[in-house]
Formats: sequence, C-alpha cells, structure tokens
Amino acid sequence: MKKFKYSLVTLACLNTHIAVAQSAEENIERISVYQKQNQVVMSSGLATKSDMSLMETPAPVVVIDRELIESQGVDSLQELTRNVSGLTQAGNNYGIGDNLVIRGLDANYTYDGMYGGAGLGNTFNPTRSLTNVESVEVLKGPATGLYGIGSAGGVINLIEKKPEFEEKHKISAELGQWDSYSLAFDSTNAITDNLAYRVMAKTASSDGYRDLKEDRDELYASLKYVLSDKQDIMFSGAYIKDSIAVDSIGHPIRIYSAETANGLSAGEVTGADLVNDPTGSGVQLTSDQQQQLADSLSSTDGLTPYDFGTNGIISPMADDNEGEELRFKLTHNYFITDDLFLNQQLQYRNYTSSFARQTGAFNYVYSTRDGIINNDPRAPLVEDGVLYPFAARRQEYRQVEADEKSWQYFLDLRYDFMLGDVDNELLVNANYEDRDIRFKQYSIYDADKEIYDSEGNLLYQGSLPYIYDMSAPNWPTGNFDDYDPLKTSDYNKKVQAWGLGIQHVGYITDEVTTRVGVAYNRIKQSYEHFGVDERYSSSRAEPTPEANTSDSGLTYNLGATYQPTEDFSVFINHAKGRTAYSVLGSVAGNEADREDSESISNDLGFRFKAFDDQLLASLVIFESARTNLEYANPLYEAGVSNSDVVESYYDGEEQTKGVELDLNAHLNEQWKININGVYQDARDKSNPTSSSYDTRQKGVPYVTASTWVTYYAEMFNLPQAVNISGGITFVDNRSTNSSSFSIPDGYVPSYTVYDAAVSYTTDKWHMQLNLNNLFNKKYYSKAMFLGGMPGEERNAKLSFNYTL
Repeated sequence: MKKFKYSLVTLACLNTHIAVAQSAEENIERISVYQKQNQVVMSSGLATKSDMSLMETPAPVVVIDRELIESQGVDSLQELTRNVSGLTQAGNNYGIGDNLVIRGLDANYTYDGMYGGAGLGNTFNPTRSLTNVESVEVLKGPATGLYGIGSAGGVINLIEKKPEFEEKHKISAELGQWDSYSLAFDSTNAITDNLAYRVMAKTASSDGYRDLKEDRDELYASLKYVLSDKQDIMFSGAYIKDSIAVDSIGHPIRIYSAETANGLSAGEVTGADLVNDPTGSGVQLTSDQQQQLADSLSSTDGLTPYDFGTNGIISPMADDNEGEELRFKLTHNYFITDDLFLNQQLQYRNYTSSFARQTGAFNYVYSTRDGIINNDPRAPLVEDGVLYPFAARRQEYRQVEADEKSWQYFLDLRYDFMLGDVDNELLVNANYEDRDIRFKQYSIYDADKEIYDSEGNLLYQGSLPYIYDMSAPNWPTGNFDDYDPLKTSDYNKKVQAWGLGIQHVGYITDEVTTRVGVAYNRIKQSYEHFGVDERYSSSRAEPTPEANTSDSGLTYNLGATYQPTEDFSVFINHAKGRTAYSVLGSVAGNEADREDSESISNDLGFRFKAFDDQLLASLVIFESARTNLEYANPLYEAGVSNSDVVESYYDGEEQTKGVELDLNAHLNEQWKININGVYQDARDKSNPTSSSYDTRQKGVPYVTASTWVTYYAEMFNLPQAVNISGGITFVDNRSTNSSSFSIPDGYVPSYTVYDAAVSYTTDKWHMQLNLNNLFNKKYYSKAMFLGGMPGEERNAKLSFNYTL
C-alpha cells in the first residue's frame, strides 16, 4: 500500500516549493532522469498531477533533468528531441520556431503546465530556449482533462527554475563556432525568512551555420512568499526578445517526375526521353535544350535534396524573425488540511512576431501537371531561347505581423483519502483560457504569379526577378515594398475555452493502480476579417462582421497498471482529447463550421527497473490518431446535388502506430546512460478519395534512436573526476512526398551523427567542452516543405560557469 505524504512529487506536480516541504526532502522520491545518490526517474511528476511513481503510472511519460541537458550542452528545445522517443521535427517545415511532433502528431508546449504557445504551426511560433528550464516532461497522447485544449500528440512541459531560500549566485559564459557567445547570470536567495527571489538573465549571439544568425536576450524574475507552513504564493515574469534568421527552403528537391519520363530515373534518362507535350501545350524544348536538361540531372534528382554545400536560397529580401515574448504568472498553493491541497495559477502571455520569408522557389525539370508535360509555369525556365536548368521560379515572399495575447487560469484541488483498504487520490480541476490573435500578411511574387478578373483582364503580375541558378542566386535589389505587395491576409481570431475535470487514482492493491479521468470542455471561436487586396481576392476584399461558433464535448483517460514484482510492471492506457479544429482558421458562424478536432491514443507499456533503482526502462506499444478530419465528398456538386448528398465527410484520420523504448540508468559511481528509440509508421488517412491517402506523414521517420553515455574518470591525480560523455543519434529517412509537385517518392536521407563532451567540476566552477558532429557528417536535420535543412557541420562549444 502507498503511504500518504506530501512529497516533492506532489509539490513539483503543483508547482509548490514551500519551506516546510524542504525539511522533509530526505524521505522523498524526486523527479529526475540522472539524479545522483541512488535516484533515477521515479515519478510521473506534473505530467499526471499525481504522486504515482513511474512504475505505477498507466501513461507514457518521459522526464529529462537539468544534468542531462547540461551534459549535452543544448540551449534550445529543438536540440533536446534526441532524448525522447517519438519526439521529432515536423515535416512541411518552414523554419519558423519550434515545429515538433510527438508520434507524428502536433505537440502542445507548456511552462509548468501553463500555455507556452502552440497550435500555430508554420505561421508564427517561438523558438524556446532552456535558459530558465530545470527539467522537461513529455506526456504522450491527448491530455485535455489535465491541461485544457491541446494537441493530439501530447504535451511538452518545461519546468522552470524557482526561487530558493538558500543563497546561490552563478555566472556563465559560452564560446563557440561561428562567432557564437553567451553570458548569463543566475541569482537566488532569501530576502526575509518568508520571501525569496530568483533572477536569471542571459544574452546570446551567433552568426550561425550557413549565416543563419541568431540573437537573443532573456530575463526571468520571480518572487516567492511563504504565508505560513500551509500556504505560499509566487509571482514570476519572463521577457524574451530574439532575432533569428529564417531559412524556409533549405536544399530543395529538383522536380523531376520519372513517371512522365516512362519510368526512367533521373540517372537513366537522356535528352531524347524528355519529350515535349504531344498536343503542343506546355513549354516546348528544342532537342539541344532537352539534352542540356538531361545532362544537368543527377541520379538522386526527384528523390532527395539537391546539395549545393553551405549555400542556400536565403534571400537578403527576407527579414529575420523578430520575436518578443512577455509572460506574467501568479501561483498560489494552499494545504487546506493534511489531505486537501489547492493549487491556482493565473497567467498572462503576449507574443509578437514579425518576419519576411521566402516560401516558394521551385526548380522544375520535367513533370506533368493537369495532363500537360511541362505545363508553364510549372516547367523549366526558358527566356529568350535560353534554358536555365537550375532556375527557381514561382517565388513568393511573405511578410508577417502577428500578435497573440492570452489569459489562462487553472485550479487543481487534490484530496487524498482512504476507502476501506484502498488509498485514493481525487483531483478536481477547472480551467479557462482566452487567446486573442491579430494577424496580417503581405506577399510579393515573381512573374509566374498572374491574377485575372472574371473577364480575363490581367489585374496583377509579380515583378520579382527569377533566380537563374539556385546554387548562385541573383537576388532582387531594394526593399519588400518595392515589389507591389498584396495584402493576402488580415484578421483577428479569438479562441476561448473552459473546462471542468475530475481524475481518480486508486492504489487498489500493492500490485494494481488505476487512473480514471473525465472532463467536459467548451470551445468558442470568433473570427473577424478585415479585408485583403482586391486584386488578390475580390470576394474577400471587404471586411466582414465577426463570426462566432462553439462546440463542446467530453474527454477521458482510462488506465491501469499491474506490478507483479517490485521491479516489473505492465500498464494499459486509453485517452481521448479535444481541441479547436484550427486555432488560426476562419469560422463562418453557420452550419459550415465544423466540430472541434478530436484525438485518440491507446498504449500498452512495460516498465522494468534494476540495480537498486539505478535503472528504469520502458517499452510502449502505441496507436495514436487525430480523428474526425474533414474531406470533400467527390459526388457533391453545389447547386446540383440532392439534399441527401453531403458536401463533406468527417471521418479522416492522421494515424501513427509504433513501439518506443526509453532507458535511463546511473549504473554506479562511474557510468550513466540514456537510451531511447522508436519505430513508428505515421500515415495520412485524412482523405480516402485522394491519391495521397495512406501515404507517410511528411518529415516523420520510421526509426530514430539515440544514446548518451557519461563516464566519470579518475585521472591526473585531480581531486575531482573528469566527466567524459559521448552520444550517437540515428534518424531514418523522412518523406517529403508530394504528388501535386510530381515528386511522390521524395525523401530526406537518413543520418547518424556522433557527439562528445568532456567536463570538470569543482565546488566553485565548472568547465565543459562539447564537440558536435565529430566526423563532420553531411546530413539534413529536418524535412522542409519540398527539401531538407542542412545539419550543422562539425563544431565545438566551450562553456564555463562560476559559483559566487
């Protein structure tokens, strides 16, 4: 039976750090991946808002602590993906902020359980740093009952540093490749017996690999006041200002269709095989031009990105992503009785983003569109009789201005009690959030963009110059406004949601633990359109009144764990979640609006621990899906079909099945190890009438695997051990398939990279050298819309911190 106590697990779950709890720390299991003194991952933490140990938890949870983060020398959330099975970069990536998926499905981002920006996809999105992060918890699968509206893949919860009553002051500095540097200061102490503060500040700058520059300034401050041994409050604030260069294209795949060339690959084709359209439509090439085009091809064209080294299609016309984030949060914790605990959090968040990015630059070689070979402008570029085989056309630049304001309130009331011989935890929660998004976008184009009115009169033609050779681009001169920008989007979107939930955890016997939760939530969406350029869309040129829609429903989670021995357990979990179908999408305020998006996850997991709780491993077989997706009925014709013929169906899915492994161990005083891996098959089943039905989800690899090993070496008669670490990361190939662009078999190749680190720590200072991509492997770190983002070449970073 579980012995009731208010452990740091409970306190961490509900963001409490009061002094009375600190005095009992010796008797507590603490959340940690690599915690010394006989501690490994022992708790599910904030992920489940429960005192369950991970061996008892019927849900897939992974926790990464500060020690592992610092050992790998990572500074951003994107760099942390290697430590969590199933957490990967998304496909269709445009290089805007964090764009991560869990099990191939969208992820939700939170700070201590509160909204940290999510559901915005490629439109605008912050790049989250780990400067003020103590640990990271990942709960896989929907968690609407615990976290409010969220994504189908799961929750990435960043646990922030808190004020401490013990005095600590630390300064840190980093130097690295590409003129990279950072300076940071972290200070915490008691002001009085009941009041403590923490201040964290950092400035960082880098010219970046491939000139992808990044500048960031961060300031975090918090005050914690202990009202009594039963109650405390904390006020915290964060201000982040950054400027990050955007590469939205990476290295593109040349658009070559083997099907159009009678099945011949790019390495097999000759000029004679690149025949013109027999009807005389499309671009008609001469025989010499056909041969020139064939000679330009390599065997991997139409399949993998075209490699032009450290260069890129990163135009000086593009502007860095200028982001600014402001967060204020008030947290209240109250032990009403020994068995009844209340936690409240109120947060205001404002995030603004502005940038100009290049979204399209396509190198058409040979393909069919609408039944026409080389259907202009989706064709090779020929000007004045000259063929440019490496030209990039159909260019578009988008200038974005976005401003998101949000309020969020969470209340968790937890009651621990015994019923007969059964220990129970009952959590009742209520939540409310209000997101207000103001968005405006302008676009400029090259000459391939032509807009006509209903009478065939040309209203607009882009004026950007073509790129004649994408490996050595001829960039436009002047400014964005010099090229007759069109306002293509201008709206205000509001999403308001509230929910009520209850969760019961029962420690039925020493072997059986159950977790059952149910929640009701309601989502209201409002959309006000302010009009666009009449040339771009005459039907949307005028503003329209605000339209509203709302939907509500139940979500739940059902789980049970069976632990036949102290070192082995089996769990099952079934969960359903809900969120707004599109946080940024328009609503009509009538029957055309669809129901909220739903998600389902099923898990069968096995956990094993050994070496006196120094090792914990989990193996989970899962099936996760985003459900009730809309697709058009091909039999429906507006104004023609009978009333019994529906316009759309709502049973499409994005589905992922797989198996994942996570293992963390502190084997002895000298060896630590982290291993994780996943096999997953993420499928697009959103539209059974489409040729892309049941194809791989873009950017999601079948297999990823990673390990990080640390050895504490006694050498050179030093008073402390030298920490030597090494890691290997493998990422399988990632699909970039696009039938509409005639590259149905496109992919980004797999890669394996090796990293290492060496560090030395004394009571006062710590020095560390990280060496990344040891063997200077050429690889693509993420799949872009129709290409790959080149991964960083071999690089080094030296870090130093000193405790005052």
